[in-house]
Parts: sequence; C-alpha cells; structure tokens
Amino acid sequence: MNSSPPVTAQFKPITPGAYLSDQVANALAAEIRAGRLAVGAKLPTEAALVEQFAVSRTVVREAVSRLKSLGLVDSRQGSGVYVKEVGFSPLNFDAKSTVSRQAVIQMVEVRRALEAEVAGLAAQRRTQTDIKRIAKSIALLDKAVQAGGDGVDEDVQYHRAIAEAARNPFLIGTLEYLGQFLRGATRVTRANEARRADFARQVRAEHDKILRAIEAGDAAAARKAAARHMDNAILRIEQADPAFWQQAGVQLARPLVSGLPARS
Repeated sequence: MNSSPPVTAQFKPITPGAYLSDQVANALAAEIRAGRLAVGAKLPTEAALVEQFAVSRTVVREAVSRLKSLGLVDSRQGSGVYVKEVGFSPLNFDAKSTVSRQAVIQMVEVRRALEAEVAGLAAQRRTQTDIKRIAKSIALLDKAVQAGGDGVDEDVQYHRAIAEAARNPFLIGTLEYLGQFLRGATRVTRANEARRADFARQVRAEHDKILRAIEAGDAAAARKAAARHMDNAILRIEQADPAFWQQAGVQLARPLVSGLPARS
C-alpha cells in the first residue's frame, strides 16, 4: 500500500506556558477533525513539528501520544504517524482549563451518579458472600489507615466490592474505564481526609451506613447513603485547608487536569 506524503500544513509556534503538549495535540486534533488532515495523511516528522511549534521533542512526543490515546492517529513502524479513520469517538476529559480543586469536585460528581445506582442495585442483588466481601474491604481500609497509609487501594476495593454485588457488567466496565480518573480523585479526597480525624470518622461512618443499607436490601436507602457519601466528599474538599491545595492537593490532582501520570 502506498503511503501518503506528509502534510504541508504550517503550524504557529505555541504560546509559552503550562501544558505545551496539550496545545500541540489540540492544534493537530483540530486539523484532523476539520478534515484538513485527511484519513491516511501522514503527519509532519517529529523534527518538522518541533520546528513549527517551537517546542521540544519531548513535548511533540507527548502530544502525539495523546492523539494516539484519542484514537486519532496511529504509528507505522519505520514509516511515520498517520491519521486514522475515526469510529466511535473515545471518551476524553479535557480538564486542563479548570483548577485542580474544581476538577476533583467534578469527578466526584461523576462518581456520585455512578455510585448511587451501583449501591441501589447491590442492595437488590447482594448475596451473603457479597456482604462479607464489602465488610472485609472496610476492615482492610481501617487497617491501612491505622498503619499510616492513605487507604486509596482499599477504598477503591470497597467500591469495587459494591459494584460486583450490583451484577451489572456494563456498570463495572464503566467504572473500570474511568478508573484512572476515579483513582486520582480518590487519592486527593483520601489525602485530604487523612489530615483531619473528624473527616476520617465521617468517612468510616458513611461506609458503614452504605453497607447496612445494602445488607438490609433497602435499595432506596443504599442510593441515598452512597449519594450522601459523595456529597460529603465534596464538602470535605471544599473545607480543606488552603495549604492542602497549594501543596499536596495540586500534585495529587495533576493527573486529572493534565491527563498525564503524576511525576515524582
């Protein structure tokens, strides 16, 4: 198959500032979505993009990686990067324009919609094995916190145990797809809650309340308890010490607003 020649479009240098790779990716994506970079077209070489955008090779590579994750381009070994035919548009969170605190709150709002329904279905469909698994996850979370950990993995497992009790593979699949973002929000909320004993006690009580509603088979109460848990998580974020967001909160929330892994 004959490869298409590189496009001849000229790009303007990027404005200095944060998220340079996002700016490059957005400029290329705009050309693709507008049809000016057609399906099968070859992107300019890395060196050409570096020169046109006036950025580093690392920035260009991160931008191309983002385009690949969005399903817009594909690499052909030894040939280059080409525009793909777009099927289903992949879900993408472009939160770079929001402050980290707001991005976390918005993700908790997404969790509220999902977790409430999951808890309600779990109350209708749970088995004794499910109840034991959820209770065990709470015990493991308590143990992790007492040992000085943040409890993120255990918290995620607690919600996963409830999702499994709901017996809906589509809900579980959705939660798994969103896992990288949900885990990021959980990491922030857990770090914030660990700073105050009253927050930690509230979370423990909320987890127990959800479990009791599921165990009782009360779907309405389970939905209400799960939604309230997320509402309270938002309140705890809003009540966080400003210093938290200037230090740990910003670092932990970075994956939510940049779409990139947190750097140590």
